[in-house]
Amino acid sequence: MLLVIEVGNTNTSVGVYDGARLLASWRLTSRREQTPDEYGVFIQTLLSTRGIVPSQVDAVAVSNVVPPVQRTLERMAETYFGVLPFTVLPGVNVPVTLRVDHPGEVGADRVCNVVAGIAIYGAPLIVVDFGTATNFDVVDAGGAFIGGAIAPGLMVAAEALISRAARLSRVEIVAPERAIGRNTATNIQSGVVFGYAGLVDGLIDRMRRELEGNVRVVATGGLAEQMRHVCRSLDVVNPDLRLEGVRMIWEHAGGKPTTR
Repeated sequence: MLLVIEVGNTNTSVGVYDGARLLASWRLTSRREQTPDEYGVFIQTLLSTRGIVPSQVDAVAVSNVVPPVQRTLERMAETYFGVLPFTVLPGVNVPVTLRVDHPGEVGADRVCNVVAGIAIYGAPLIVVDFGTATNFDVVDAGGAFIGGAIAPGLMVAAEALISRAARLSRVEIVAPERAIGRNTATNIQSGVVFGYAGLVDGLIDRMRRELEGNVRVVATGGLAEQMRHVCRSLDVVNPDLRLEGVRMIWEHAGGKPTTR
């Protein structure tokens, strides 16, 4: 079995694969201060809740955009699962061409998205990842990652608005019934949710005009399911896209750990 750990700035996804089949997955809050023991005990407990014996895990694959936790994850894998982990390294061990100015600057999360996206949906492709930031990952008709866009995440934008406007208070970030709000709460909801949908649809429209072929748009990330109902340009939602990408990159590397 393969244990996949995908660390983002806000959330950490954990999944367990038996071959290509995802047996179980969890979405957790990313905590930079956690120790190897805390990670190890917690993940073993998660596995046990699904009837998975930790000793069945014989490989660990990691995608991480939070450098301070990398060594912690490596020590956890060695101590609690007895293996050296494989780590996704953009521009080094990934099966996709990074046709951008600085391939080493591309985040592992974006590479995992496009690797899985190409394998499942084909190219050309736009992956919209709704996380702390909203990433637009673009693949051309030849299957190369050619860049994209990075926008503030929906929750980041909402928090910035509330923190900088003295008379505005926090509200539940959901789509209101109408675009024209009749009170402060629905005004905020309309501006944040529908305004953000306009940002997403507008960027995708521009990107489509710069690409050739029938472009598929795939959404992933914590808010993807919520945004699919207000964004007209999203074709499909796949919440496990990044986990799938980590597994595919690990398989392409022959399941070998990344050596330091």
